[in-house]
Amino acid sequence: MMNAQAQPQYFAKYGKQFQEKIFQSLLNDHRWAAQMLEVMTPKYFDVRYLEYLTQKYFDFYNHYKTFPTLQLIVTMIKDELREGTDIILRDQIIEYLTRVKANPDAGDLQYVKDKSLDFCKKQALKEALEESVKAIASEQYESVIDIMKDAISKGNPSSLGHDFFNDHEARFLKENRIACPTGIPHLDKKDVLNGGLGKGEIGVVTAPTGVGKSHWLVAMGAAALRRGKNVVHYTFELSETIVGTRYDSNLCSINSTDVFDKKEEILNFYEKESFGRLIIKEYPTGSASVITLRNHIEKLMMKSFTPHLIIIDYADIMRSTRKYDSLRHELKLIYEELRNMAMEMRVPIWTASQANREASNAQVVGLENMSEAYGKAMVADVVISLSRKPMEKASGDGRLFVAKNRAGRDGILFPIKIDTAMSKIQVVENASEMSLDTAVKSDNTNMKNLLKSKWKEING
Repeated sequence: MMNAQAQPQYFAKYGKQFQEKIFQSLLNDHRWAAQMLEVMTPKYFDVRYLEYLTQKYFDFYNHYKTFPTLQLIVTMIKDELREGTDIILRDQIIEYLTRVKANPDAGDLQYVKDKSLDFCKKQALKEALEESVKAIASEQYESVIDIMKDAISKGNPSSLGHDFFNDHEARFLKENRIACPTGIPHLDKKDVLNGGLGKGEIGVVTAPTGVGKSHWLVAMGAAALRRGKNVVHYTFELSETIVGTRYDSNLCSINSTDVFDKKEEILNFYEKESFGRLIIKEYPTGSASVITLRNHIEKLMMKSFTPHLIIIDYADIMRSTRKYDSLRHELKLIYEELRNMAMEMRVPIWTASQANREASNAQVVGLENMSEAYGKAMVADVVISLSRKPMEKASGDGRLFVAKNRAGRDGILFPIKIDTAMSKIQVVENASEMSLDTAVKSDNTNMKNLLKSKWKEING
């Protein structure tokens, strides 16, 4: 790593070496790349191969709303370089990318980031001066001032934030939040989730073991498919076959135990109906990080598959990109990285979280029952809890509690039916929402009546 005295001399005029490291920084830090989109254009690069690569990098983002990795860049340009590209340019690109791959973590990248805004201003002014000379030669003197003003503004971020009173029209555009419905009308209401889970939002379902978290995630995916949306479903515990069977059950309303016997009926149903596309991808428990999922999604995008909903079953058993002494800190990092991915890709993500031991006997599962809850609850936009006691499993009775909701009301609870044979979760017909206090009282009464009836059965 260079010392502080060497850096200014090394990058004195923001030449080739500095510009090479700018592109390397774009590959390494997607957060910083998102900021540079506002101030940088590929034309700012004096070196042809860097202008070419940066153009490809920004074009990919503008099309897919996510940044490509180095490997993806190589895949994108491979055929193009093979077919008719300038030989000198091709060799320069290959040589540069080989160096980047060999040394991905150059120690002076932070210095480059710190000086990049000054570089953009310098390049914008240089372009403006060239344009001004041409304008003066053509006697277009009035345009010179505008050219220089525009150049000065290019070196600054284009967005300074939302001007609340002067840009009020932008706030009322429905396109700003395009929601993916849950398929549960009581939740999709305007004053609750306002249509469902919005782009860039994280939804978490929490429940004790065996209550129905995985079935909830399948139900969310199936609801999206019915509306023509593309879904990627990641599974870390269940096989791709089991998850696929659950989707068959939900979409075709066929008991999961009958799916293989009714293969022809299912295939005929899919031919008649129109759904979005579904990709199910299995990873062993603890093997996949958020980077793993990003790379997989980038490959799907290269195959013309754009996801509208991502399902992760479930985030708690993913691999963290950094190791901490505390599991709580690792989980918080995973959820933060998922949130960043959702926002960058402009896609909603549903995942699940294991509830703690106390939740097994809780009448209603709350945020306090989420395992290692603090960090996860902070990141999530929506937290839904499912609860049902052992005596309720046979009947499928349970409760759905809106524990956290940034889009609308929370603290509301609905009686539900959980059909694990078809991976369906529905609010009880004609049921009305309840406050937590009312629900607890009602639950106590119902439980007492159920125990009385069981006692009568046993004792005749």
